[in-house]
Amino acid sequence: MGHININVSDLDASIKFYEKLGFGVYIPSIPYIGLTAETKSNSIDEGSRTALGLPQETLGRACIMQLDNGYPKLDLTQLNDMPPSTPLNNTNLGLVRMCLATVNLEADYNKLTNLGVDFISPPMTGKDGMAEIAVCIDPDGTLIELIQVHFDKWRV
Repeated sequence: MGHININVSDLDASIKFYEKLGFGVYIPSIPYIGLTAETKSNSIDEGSRTALGLPQETLGRACIMQLDNGYPKLDLTQLNDMPPSTPLNNTNLGLVRMCLATVNLEADYNKLTNLGVDFISPPMTGKDGMAEIAVCIDPDGTLIELIQVHFDKWRV
């Protein structure tokens, strides 16, 4: 697995949010496109800008975060002067949410709500008790599903 890129409106606020989910800053930049987490925005190099379909002279800030000491890795990218947009939700086509596994959803939900993380609903039990699911929302509206799977209840 490579990484998941999430465009954000406020890099510092997003770093704080994802730290609540257990992520840490792995690299305070995305070196291969020339962006750093420093307060001064940098420009993205021409090759990366072209490959990513971004306008000329795109400026921004970014970092790479990781969960524990492995994957998934997140590239959080704040691009200057980009028009605000509404993130996709569960009724749209395309990548609508990422999912993180947990061994104790109820405890994680309680911890995160106490830290001010918003959820669509409290943990709900899926079909035949095969999983418990709760979906939280990052500062820009990106959906993050937390799931506790009970494989002993799966009948495949």
